[in-house]
Amino acid sequence: MRHVAIVTGASSGFGLLTTLELAKRGFHVLATMRDIQKAIIFKEHVKELSLLDRIEVYPLDVTKQEDIEAFQKKVEEFDHVRVLVNNAGIAIGGFSEQIEMEDYRRQFETNVFGVMATTQAILPKMREQGEGTIINVSSISGLVGFPGLSPYVASKYALEGYSESLRLEMMPFGVQVALVEPGSFSTNIWSSGMEIAGGVNNDQSPYATYMEKLMATMESGKNKHGDPQLVAKLICEIAMMKEVKKLRYPIGRGVRAQLMLKRLLPWHRWERIIINTILQEK
Repeated sequence: MRHVAIVTGASSGFGLLTTLELAKRGFHVLATMRDIQKAIIFKEHVKELSLLDRIEVYPLDVTKQEDIEAFQKKVEEFDHVRVLVNNAGIAIGGFSEQIEMEDYRRQFETNVFGVMATTQAILPKMREQGEGTIINVSSISGLVGFPGLSPYVASKYALEGYSESLRLEMMPFGVQVALVEPGSFSTNIWSSGMEIAGGVNNDQSPYATYMEKLMATMESGKNKHGDPQLVAKLICEIAMMKEVKKLRYPIGRGVRAQLMLKRLLPWHRWERIIINTILQEK
């Protein structure tokens, strides 16, 4: 019986690297993406035909109901599905006063409702199998709020709560759920992949200076970003586990220390650290 893994958002970033890593470990990977023209990226990264043969590209926009319905039929073609990696996501930033509600909805459509829809499509298969692992790619932003990123942060907090409930629901059926929570890594979601909404870049915006300093802080931290391959390897390690004992798997430089400080420090001190870091105040 071949081991099948499904990865959403497989054309770049963690999704691309996870797809390749799973294929190297012998999985048949259904690599889903909105634009299958981007599948050329696999041939650019892999020269071994045997490895490419383990990657099956499939068009899936997780925000479209017709795509989800077709995806569910595709899932039924497999005798057994061992792993689902919900990786597809977008990042929208800006300040809450100026962000259109439609932008919040777009953020949630992909990062939350898209995950829910994809997961619902595969749960009957895994429940009937009596096993399977669902890995939801969250973020440190699902545990720590940050100014100027409320759409993204809110979506990841929602994903955390959904995943915690889902794990408890599926445990009696042998289906395991895990959250991978990366800190800052070198993927394009924080460069070309990030969308700034609400006109905050306009000089007339009351938040323009704040956003300028926020972006400068993010830019200055890029040299400390981790290798995204580490996240892909962690996802694959979880995929290979017979028993996934933990729900949350934080990863990245300084992530554990940051989470510990948030738990231990008085709230006013914690938020002052964040504000001082962004505004570069003493």
